[in-house]
Amino acid sequence: MNKPFVTLAALAILAIPVSAQADRAWLLPSSTSLSGSEEWITIDAGMSDNLFVADHAAMRLDNLVITAPDGSVLAPQNLTRGRYRSTFDVHLTQSGTYKIANVSSGINARYTLDGEARRWRGPVADYPAALPAGATGVEATINANRIETFVTLGAPTDTVFAPTGVGLELTPVTHPADLAVGDAGRFRLLRDGQPAAGLTVTIGRGAARYRDAPEDMTATTDAGGEFSVIWPEAGMYWLNAMVRTDAAGAAPASTVQYSGVVEVLP
Repeated sequence: MNKPFVTLAALAILAIPVSAQADRAWLLPSSTSLSGSEEWITIDAGMSDNLFVADHAAMRLDNLVITAPDGSVLAPQNLTRGRYRSTFDVHLTQSGTYKIANVSSGINARYTLDGEARRWRGPVADYPAALPAGATGVEATINANRIETFVTLGAPTDTVFAPTGVGLELTPVTHPADLAVGDAGRFRLLRDGQPAAGLTVTIGRGAARYRDAPEDMTATTDAGGEFSVIWPEAGMYWLNAMVRTDAAGAAPASTVQYSGVVEVLP
């Protein structure tokens, strides 16, 4: 069995333990590179122990955004939610690269009121005003997640890669339509629009259920937020990074996460 490896922008190669596999979230396209004047694709959306295997839970798609090459937003077609995965279709009618993203954020708070432990969950903008007067022992955590994938019809374009400046985002240096076995794919991670240096990025390859070990890889972002991967085999890959920040004064703790899916061709 071939041993995968990662070329780091700065540092070292590490192995991921099997216990790190639980509940990975993904958007899996039926195709990522297509030709012609128009096409349809189907996206599976789930959370699973084994990458791209619907074995845990369907993903909620309340915050799904499909961005076309010209920046317009498309509506998903034939959206359904099953027990283990959600699915929807996208009608590609423009030449170029599309971004399919599920972006969510919110805040969870625990507090005590009149001697009773209570919880509150809601939009970040509503905190702390939404907490009742007299609440004590408040502990709050902001959770922000971006889950996305990219699909190209015809010639690749870069419009959809413009960052929003909110949360953890991936801006490809190597276009996702140009990833190939043996080549180095280079990417940049931004947090709130600024380079996210020193982050550990997990790179998981699909079809792990047919291997003796997951064979995950990791890379560390450099000072510019960049990292690179030399792809060991063709297939679908999952990229994941997370930033956790402790509470400081009135500022709540936060967990900000990015998960993306790209295809590597032979």
